Amino acid sequence: MTTHTRSPMPSSARPVRPARPARPGRLVALPGVYAPQYDTEMLARALYRERIDDGASVLDLGTGSGALAVTAARQGARVTALDISRRAVLSTWLNARLAGQSVTVRRGDMTAGVPAGPYDLVVSNPPYVPSPSPLLPRRGPARAWDGGPAGRAVVDRVCDAAPGALRAGGVLLMVHSALCDVDASLERLAGRGMEPAVVDREFVPFGPVLRSRESWLRRRNLLRDDETCEELVVIRAERR
Repeated sequence: MTTHTRSPMPSSARPVRPARPARPGRLVALPGVYAPQYDTEMLARALYRERIDDGASVLDLGTGSGALAVTAARQGARVTALDISRRAVLSTWLNARLAGQSVTVRRGDMTAGVPAGPYDLVVSNPPYVPSPSPLLPRRGPARAWDGGPAGRAVVDRVCDAAPGALRAGGVLLMVHSALCDVDASLERLAGRGMEPAVVDREFVPFGPVLRSRESWLRRRNLLRDDETCEELVVIRAERR
């Protein structure tokens, strides 16, 4: 079994107040759809830092509730949101309507069904939590967070798909946990013609999913015995 040990949490990062969950107006998240949390807020902040021009084309891969799609639309972007879940597609459509924003919502696989670009910006909050099962769930709420034993089953597919969806100079913004190996994402993106860097990070208390898997994660050396917070990172990668 492949394992890796993470470096100690820097003392400057203890303690850290977690960011407030993103709440872009009224939000509907049907049962089984990922509701906005700390990772959503981090991506929303990154979106605002990009200073999206009116009419810029944005693709939200794995849109969930559509929180990020609505955030980009409010900045004047032309947004396409994609998710394989019917309930996520419906939630995004409802949230765009409630926010008075125009978002094109499509149902399809996060990578194989990517609508034709090129896009100025791709944003993604993919499933990234390491899970004991080698098979990704086909239904239910765990579909929104289970990323396979290494947490990279979907993350790798986003890294592979984003460069082909972006114009030259276009940007990918992706958030995931340090549990699924930040360096692996940076190296994979660099190998596909991108210039990646970590532009934000937060240490947040374990949520219900990680608490339920603590013993398994510690046995795999993905968590230290004294670790009680999860490190989340936002990766920004520009296509060369």
